[in-house]
Amino acid sequence: MPTIHYTDTAGSTVDVNANVGDSVMETAVRNGVPGIVAECGGSLSCATCHVFVREDQAEALPEMSEMEDEMLYGTAVDREDCSRLSCQIKITEDMDLHVTTPETQV
Repeated sequence: MPTIHYTDTAGSTVDVNANVGDSVMETAVRNGVPGIVAECGGSLSCATCHVFVREDQAEALPEMSEMEDEMLYGTAVDREDCSRLSCQIKITEDMDLHVTTPETQV
């Protein structure tokens, strides 16, 4: 079963079993993971589901769309090379993904 590991800025980690086809954001919201606001519900219009993907895993994810890239310029915490919007990362069969949430989303 796919697993997403959500770490906050204090270093606390929550491990969540995920459903294939859901997004990393949907999985966080459904499981009450702190640090993911998801104001727009995944419609790619708010950037409040910003995460930092663990560096060694970032390149294995599908390339971000132009729209996601643009939205990342509107995050509350400056984007980094490994920044992604968790609403745009779909869970795959054998995913074991580590993400860190920023200090704030708003």
